[in-house]
Amino acid sequence: MAEPNPVSYHSFFGHQHFSFDRTQGQADFRAAVNRILTRNQLAYELNASSQVFRLAAPVLHEALTLQTFRTGDAALDELLEAARAKFLNPDPTVRREALEKLWDAWERTKTLDSPDDKRASVTTLLNKTADEPNFREVLEQEAMALTNVGNRFQIRHAETAQVPLRRNDQVDYLFHRLFALIWLVLRAR
Repeated sequence: MAEPNPVSYHSFFGHQHFSFDRTQGQADFRAAVNRILTRNQLAYELNASSQVFRLAAPVLHEALTLQTFRTGDAALDELLEAARAKFLNPDPTVRREALEKLWDAWERTKTLDSPDDKRASVTTLLNKTADEPNFREVLEQEAMALTNVGNRFQIRHAETAQVPLRRNDQVDYLFHRLFALIWLVLRAR
C-alpha cells in the first residue's frame, strides 16, 4: 500500500509521473478497513503492523489492552499475560486457550496469600477485596461459582464427565466473568 503523489506531467506521452508515500498509504488503508469493521460491528482491528486482531468487548477492551500485570508473582503475571494475548486473537481455538490460561491464573491467585492453605488464602483475598458483609458474600458466591464452573466444564481438564463448551460466545462470557473477578481481587491486593 502506498499513497500516489503526482510529481510531474510528461506532456509528450500525456501521463503523470508519481512518487509513492508508503506510510500515508498504509495509514489510509488501515483507517478505511477499520471504518468498515466498525460500521459492521465486527470486533476486529487492523493494527500498524498490518495484523488483524480481535477486540474484546468494550467493557474489558481497555483493561485487556492497556493492562500490565505486576502482581508480585512472576508465574501469575505470565498466565495473565498469556490469557490476555490469546483472548484478543480472532481465532476461536486460541480464545479457548485463553480461557484455560485464565482459569489457571485464578487457581494460582487463590493461593497467593497462604500457599499451603488455599481456603484460608481465598478468605484473606476476599476480605481484602470487600469489607462490607453483603458485597463480601456476593464475592464469595461468585468465587465458588466460578471454581465450580472450572471443575464442571472442559476448561482446564478433559475428563469424559466434564461438559464441553460448544459455542464461542460461552467462552467469551466465562472469560469476561472470571477476568472481572480476578481484576477486582488483584486490585484490592
